[in-house]
Amino acid sequence: MRLNLVLSCFFLVVLFNPGSTSQKGTLCSDAEKTLFSCSVKRSAKVVSLCASADVTKTRGYVQYRFGVPGKVELEYPADKARSQEKFEYHHYFRAQVDETEISFSSGGYKYAIFDDYNGEMRPAVSSQGIRVDAPGTAKESTMECQGKARASYGDLDQILQVREN
Repeated sequence: MRLNLVLSCFFLVVLFNPGSTSQKGTLCSDAEKTLFSCSVKRSAKVVSLCASADVTKTRGYVQYRFGVPGKVELEYPADKARSQEKFEYHHYFRAQVDETEISFSSGGYKYAIFDDYNGEMRPAVSSQGIRVDAPGTAKESTMECQGKARASYGDLDQILQVREN
């Protein structure tokens, strides 16, 4: 009887707590699209790229988040208005090779969410995560995903600025 009461209270807290509206394994809310999200290897941190459900080139928003569920350490951009213009999208594909990158700059740092597959390597190599370049140095920090990232790039070439090359 006591256990049922404890479980009932737990479910009420989860159901009615506005802070519990994030999608499992992401920093995106239930009302948002998850464009990319993963847990970082050897860390409790999560990297997420979230978008409003109605995002287009001229409507809605795209936002990068880094931290742990319930405590976002970095959110870019802070102002969601016209945020699509602050990101660049690059996609390269040919037989056995698929590379996707979504990048932005903030405070002199350059960030690039990457999702790469190279089937020409033996064994095939797949890596996902975030690269961060510090300002004024050639130092690059790479945080790879633990396991496979949740990714849905859909029509990002129609929403974000496209980098050619």
